[in-house]
Amino acid sequence: MNEFLWVVVPYICLTAFVVGHIWRYRYDKFGWTTRSSQLYEDRLLRIGSPLFHFGILAVFLGHVMGLGVRKAWTEAVGVSEGLYHFMAVTVGAVAGFCTLVGMVILIYRRRTVGPVFSATTVMDKVMYAFLAAVILLGLWNTVASNILDHYDYRESVSVWFRGIFLFDLHPELMAEAPLGFQLHGLVAMALFALWPFTRLVHVFSAPLGYLTRPYIVYRSRDERLGARKPRKGWERVG
Repeated sequence: MNEFLWVVVPYICLTAFVVGHIWRYRYDKFGWTTRSSQLYEDRLLRIGSPLFHFGILAVFLGHVMGLGVRKAWTEAVGVSEGLYHFMAVTVGAVAGFCTLVGMVILIYRRRTVGPVFSATTVMDKVMYAFLAAVILLGLWNTVASNILDHYDYRESVSVWFRGIFLFDLHPELMAEAPLGFQLHGLVAMALFALWPFTRLVHVFSAPLGYLTRPYIVYRSRDERLGARKPRKGWERVG
């Protein structure tokens, strides 16, 4: 069971994440969008969206540091274990709280604003459920691992996570991790498997075409600015 949960399932979800994005881009380019609802309501959106997006960006960077960077590397540049955990508690908790508050506002907006709710799909609801579970479990693990029981996930969960991409597998490390970290990992993997089939695909969108596309030329219809007489049938009326 440990090999299935912490070896097979991660690779299944990773495959769904990669292949799903390729499929979505090839066969659903017009659906590759956030389906923005700003036209329907923008007061709550102006509050919830920045809180959620800046918060989730900080959470992502924190995960890159905690899971992707080896403990020995941070200590080599002068970041002690105490300083790292202090930053994880303070910055991580604030970022997670902002993300959670922003998501609550966005969900409230989506549920109470009629046109926005009408534009909500089943996959939107599933995505919000998994995203909420991941954020809540992550906040709990941040508090539990750094304040309550001082569990050092960088010696276990981080090693397991990096091993997935390095093909150096250690399922026993996740099997021995606290239940909160196990649930966080499983729900996060499920979210990544669902990712390509939700509005979350917009994360990989960037308007790079605007940098190279030609200028759009606008010409006035005012005949005083032109030297040519209008064609017959196109004369100005009134």
